[in-house]
Amino acid sequence: MTQPLPGSAEQDNDLVALAVLWLVGACLRMTILAVPPLMPLLHAELHLSEGQVGLLSSLPSLMFALAAIPGAFLVARFGIGATLLAGLALNALASAARGLVPHVDFLYATTALMAAGVAVTQPALPPLVRNRFPRRIGFATAVYTNGLLVGEILSASLTRPLVLPLVGQHWRGAVALWALPVLLTAVLVLAYGRHLVPKGRPAANARQWIPDWKHPLIWRLGFLLGGVNAMYFVANAFLPDFATAAGHPELIESALTALNVAQLPASFLMLALAGRLATRRWAYVATASLSLLSVLGIIASRGEGIVVWCAVLGFSNSITLILAFALPSLLCAPADVPRTSAGMFTISYGWAMAVSIFSGQLWDWTRSSLSGIAPLALCAVITAGLACTLRLGGHDPRAEAPPAFPAKAE
Repeated sequence: MTQPLPGSAEQDNDLVALAVLWLVGACLRMTILAVPPLMPLLHAELHLSEGQVGLLSSLPSLMFALAAIPGAFLVARFGIGATLLAGLALNALASAARGLVPHVDFLYATTALMAAGVAVTQPALPPLVRNRFPRRIGFATAVYTNGLLVGEILSASLTRPLVLPLVGQHWRGAVALWALPVLLTAVLVLAYGRHLVPKGRPAANARQWIPDWKHPLIWRLGFLLGGVNAMYFVANAFLPDFATAAGHPELIESALTALNVAQLPASFLMLALAGRLATRRWAYVATASLSLLSVLGIIASRGEGIVVWCAVLGFSNSITLILAFALPSLLCAPADVPRTSAGMFTISYGWAMAVSIFSGQLWDWTRSSLSGIAPLALCAVITAGLACTLRLGGHDPRAEAPPAFPAKAE
C-alpha cells in the first residue's frame, strides 16, 4: 500500500482552505453586482430617478461602512468561522427577499440587509488570511480577491443574457436566483470550516475590536481604498445610463462586462506579484494614474472607445484593490488586523457612498451625463496623492510577524 508523502495531508488541507476562501470571496459582490444590468427594468417598473439610482447604488457602501466594526466585534467575540456563517446567511436570505419587493422602500431595506451580511464578512477575511497563511499573506489575499472579482464578472455579465431568460425576463426572479450560490457557500463553510480556521489560534483579542481612530494609518488606508471603491461602484451604477445618454444603449452590456472582466487578468497577475507590490508606494501611484487616464478616456470617447476605457479602468482599479486589501494583514499584529480592517472599510465605503450620492445628485442638477462619471477622476487623484504619503517600504512582506499596531514608523 502506497504511503502518503510527507506533508501531503497538510497540503490537501491548504487546498481545501484556499478553495473555500475563494468561494467566500466570490460571495462578497455577486448579489450586489447583479443589479446594475437590471437597472433599466427597475427604472421602468419603479420609476426611479437618477438620484434614487445613486441612493440604491450607495446603500451597499453605506452598510459596508456601518457594519464593518460590528463585524470586527463578531470576529473578536465569536470567532472567524461563526462570523463568516452569519454574514453569508444574511447575504443570501436578504438577497432572495429582494425578489419579493412591493415598493422601492422595501428594495432599499432588503438591499441594506444583504449588504450588511457582506459587511460583517469582510473584516473576517484579513485575520483569517493572517492566521491561516502567515507566510503567504499577499497570495491568500489575492486568492479571495480573485474570487470576489469572478463573482462580480459572473453577476454583471450573465444576468442579462442568461439569468433573465431563465426567470422569464423578470428582474425580481433574477436577483433572487443569485442568492443560491451564497447559500451553498455557507453550507461549505459549515462543512469544511476546520480546514479554513486553525484550531487553538484566536482570531483576535476580544478587547481589541474598536479601531484606533487617532492613528493616521487607518485614515490613509481608508481613503485610499475608498477612492478605489468609489470608482468601481459609481462606474457600475451610472455606465448604463451614461451609455444610453451618449446614444449607445447597445454598449451597456459590453461596457459593464469589460469593466468587470478586465479585472480578472489583473487578479491572476497579483497572485504572483501582490506579496512584492503591496508595500511599494509607486505601485499605488501607477495604478491610480492609469485609472485617472481611463476615466478621462470614458468621458472623451464615443462608441466602442467607452468599452475599451472601461476595460482599462477595471484592470488598473482591481490591482489597487488587491494591494490595499493586503495592507492590514501585512502591517499589523494578528490581534489588531480585524479592527484595522474594520476601520479601513468603514472609512473607505463611507467615502464611496458619498461619491455615489453626489454623482447622482450632480447628474440630476446639471442634466448632463458627464456629471455621473466626472467625479471618478477626482477619486483617482486622491488615491494617488494618499499613496504618496504612505511609508510602506520598510516592511518585508514575507516576514512571519508584522510589527504591532500602531506602527511607529507611520
